[in-house]
Amino acid sequence: MEQLFRDLDSEIGVFQVKTGLSCAPGCGKCCTHNQIDASPLEFLPWAFHLYLNGECEAMLEQLSDKSDKTCHIYRPIGLLEEGKGSCSSYIHRGLICRLFGYGANTDKYGQLRLATCSLIKADQPLAFINAQKMIDANLPVPVFTHYYMRLSQIDYQMGSTIVPINTALKMAIEAVFRYYTYHPLGDVVKGVA
Repeated sequence: MEQLFRDLDSEIGVFQVKTGLSCAPGCGKCCTHNQIDASPLEFLPWAFHLYLNGECEAMLEQLSDKSDKTCHIYRPIGLLEEGKGSCSSYIHRGLICRLFGYGANTDKYGQLRLATCSLIKADQPLAFINAQKMIDANLPVPVFTHYYMRLSQIDYQMGSTIVPINTALKMAIEAVFRYYTYHPLGDVVKGVA
C-alpha cells in the first residue's frame, strides 16, 4: 500500500508542477461530500497507525456512533467555515482522497478526463483547460482505474470492495484487529507510529 501511495504521490506531484493546478489552502470541500465511496484496503495504513497507538477501539466506537456520512477523519475548521478544514490523518489518507482533483477517468469515447472539483475549475479555469489540453496531448496523469486495479492486485477481495467511506474505515480497523489477533507484531512496537 505504501509503495502504491508513494508512486501516486510522485505522479501527482509531477502533474501539479506541469499543470499548475492546486487545491486552495485550507479547502476541504471535497471531504464534506456525503457520498464518498472507498475500499477498506486503501485505509489499512491508517488503521495500522491507530492499532500501533492503541486507538482502534475508541475509533470503532466513534464510527459506530456516527450518524452523518461525511468522512469521519475530516476535521472542519469550525461550524461557520463551510468547506474549510483538513484530514486529521493526512499522511494516511486513502487512495480516493489522493486521486480526486488530480486523477483522470476514461470517458465513453476512451478519452481521459480530469476528475477535479468545481472550485478548481472555477478558481483556476485557464489552468484547468490547459491541463485537459496537456492530457489530450499525452501528459501523464494518474488514472483512477489503473490505481484501483493495482489496489485490487494487493488484495482482490478487500481492494475490490467499494463501500461508503466510513464503512471502509471501520472495515479497515476490523481487518487490522483480526490480523493481529492471530499474528504477533514482531519487531513493531506499540506506540511508535
